[in-house]
Amino acid sequence: MLGAGAEASQFSVPSTASPVSTLQTSPQPLPKFPVQLTALGKRGRGTAQIPAFVSRSTTLPISPKAASQASVAQAHAQGLQQQQPRSASDFLRARADRSSRLFSQYQGGGQRPRILCTGLGVVSAAGIGVERFWENLLKGQNNAATVSAFDPKDMACTVAYEIPSEAFDPKQYFREPKDAKRNDRYTHFAVAASKLALQDAGLDSMEDLDMNRFGVIIGSGIGGLGFMEQQNKVLLNSGPRRVSPYLIPAMIANTAPAQVAIEIGAKGPNHGAVSACATSGHAIGTAMRLLEAGDADIVLCGGAEASITPLSFAGFNALKALALGFNDRPKEACRPFDKDRAGFVMGEGAGVIVLETEEHAVRRGATQVYGQLAGYGATCDAHHMTAPSPEGEGLARCMNLALRNAGVAPEDVGYINAHGTSTHYNDKFETKAIKKVFGPHATKLLISSTKPMTGHCLGGTAGIETVVAAKVLQTGDVPPTLNYRTPDPECDLNYVPNQAVHVSEPMKAVLTDTLGFGGHNAALVLTPYRKA
Repeated sequence: MLGAGAEASQFSVPSTASPVSTLQTSPQPLPKFPVQLTALGKRGRGTAQIPAFVSRSTTLPISPKAASQASVAQAHAQGLQQQQPRSASDFLRARADRSSRLFSQYQGGGQRPRILCTGLGVVSAAGIGVERFWENLLKGQNNAATVSAFDPKDMACTVAYEIPSEAFDPKQYFREPKDAKRNDRYTHFAVAASKLALQDAGLDSMEDLDMNRFGVIIGSGIGGLGFMEQQNKVLLNSGPRRVSPYLIPAMIANTAPAQVAIEIGAKGPNHGAVSACATSGHAIGTAMRLLEAGDADIVLCGGAEASITPLSFAGFNALKALALGFNDRPKEACRPFDKDRAGFVMGEGAGVIVLETEEHAVRRGATQVYGQLAGYGATCDAHHMTAPSPEGEGLARCMNLALRNAGVAPEDVGYINAHGTSTHYNDKFETKAIKKVFGPHATKLLISSTKPMTGHCLGGTAGIETVVAAKVLQTGDVPPTLNYRTPDPECDLNYVPNQAVHVSEPMKAVLTDTLGFGGHNAALVLTPYRKA
């Protein structure tokens, strides 16, 4: 699936990945979805009785067409192990049956389908490909430097975590090199991370998959800003007739999932999420819900961002959000939870994971699983566009929702990959939120922010950090929070300062949380996968 290409370096993709655990379970039969229907006239209305949802029959208006479709679903409710459909009509009937039974199970209080993480893909300043990325995180590799993509001499902050152009050739990830030229850098990252995730999941070939049930939910906080800035210069210097016809598709924030779908032929649910730095957390949570509801069997999900551009840097500098006072020592600029923190440092890249139902993973013969995505929470502060809610109230509610959704007690969580942006308010209020949710157990948690190695990748952040959480769950290795030198009395938990640690006892659960401008919060809980 990947073209020939990159030299071996800290960014190169290893040829093999170690399996985590083998899937050998048999899918459990799901309850049938009884539907009784009566159609009226060509333009009339019918009624549907759905006793699976409620203790008494509920009558709902339906069209004759809907009555016909649901009758097909009832007639073909033969179980998940039915033979592959041989015609288009058989396929649609099978799909309706499968979706309706999963939806009935989920809404009717039955056991939720288990959603497994079977592949990880990452493109980051810390490395390209999950194994290289993980190795560099555990070493504490910090690649922060003065921006090279443009001349930042007039900027208050000139530091960033860039992916070197010599380490990343987008053409090797596209089927057609011309498509790389027509897309923005954020889409390059999304396509690359998606194909790396598929490779990691053992899905180089997808001939046996039902691509109509293959979803792609990949978000971006800003979209194709670099392409837009470049074409704005063309407009100003050469006039409107010289503007590229690819400007609009390159800049919109839903191009990444669309291009990934085009590359691999995925025809299931497809859209992007946009919620600033919480974007890919919401994308992954949405993918989980689609799978639980029976709308897809497998989903590529995460986020991508390429916002190291003059306009973006000028804007964040104007907000006074970027780290100040470290231009002469860039590797010290990002220092989450440290008393001397002075703002975040921008990064770029993408994190994409493969999620699939347990039944689908078993059916395709998946050979590894990193864990089960067991819980998702999402809230809004409704407080301020750029500052988190006081005392971390919104994030605390979000983490509580994710834990409740996962059925995990706070004391069962062993590790949190924190948002940890290195800004004064985020780190202070995130610490308060963790204390609210976990109580006395907060002091026993291992908490780290990996942003001193990746930078803050905005809409790609939660995707990259979900990769981190999955690897912690798999290996027991916990990456450090670099540059934690001077303790802050208001940030007094165990942030795994400066050196990775290993936990020998398997963790029961890990959590990753993200916050975005606008008051958006997302939290995800992963637990070990154990066959039923």
